[in-house]
Amino acid sequence: MTPNDTETNTLTPEEEKQQALEKFQAIESLFNHLKSILTKSFSEYTIEGLIGQHPMYGPLFVLSLVREGKSYACGFFLNEVGRVFQTNGNPEQWLCSFYVDMIRSGENNPLPVSPKTEEESKALIDNKIVPYCIESIRNEFPQETMHVDLSLNEQLGPVLEAGFPSITDGSNTTGLPLAYIYALYLLNRDPAEPIIEALNHIYDKENSLNPEN
Repeated sequence: MTPNDTETNTLTPEEEKQQALEKFQAIESLFNHLKSILTKSFSEYTIEGLIGQHPMYGPLFVLSLVREGKSYACGFFLNEVGRVFQTNGNPEQWLCSFYVDMIRSGENNPLPVSPKTEEESKALIDNKIVPYCIESIRNEFPQETMHVDLSLNEQLGPVLEAGFPSITDGSNTTGLPLAYIYALYLLNRDPAEPIIEALNHIYDKENSLNPEN
């Protein structure tokens, strides 16, 4: 890189401020779009929400449906929302489905209370979240002898891995960092869902290649 390249790529403080403002305005615009979708789909509810920031996974949205003393809250990462709205044929249905499931339960469903200490966080992960994910994975594929275990990744830290030992050709395993699974739980999301979706993709691909299995 030449000195001229460096000068060209360096933003002035004013330009950095303008860039940050434009980024926030884009995030705010998407947030308001999500609120408008929920307002149209759940007109009998008051829609409340906020924009937050996860230290590892970036901007996030928390949106709640409130009515008669009950709250149905759910959180979404910005990157996730952007991906869904680009690739999903019906992103509005995807968004609303989280709330439909909660409303059908009939139970008040605000965000979980965040643990106050590292010890409480570890206990929650070890005693509730990980066992729940393992049970959900095994229940999703009762006909398979599933590999489900914790491993340590140099870049990602602790990872929950799951796979199909019966699949011997190609990729047969998927995994998610425990930090991401934990974040999903605190956003009132099913922490096992992304792993199960990835496993279903592996399973469906294997069956399409080997329909006799």
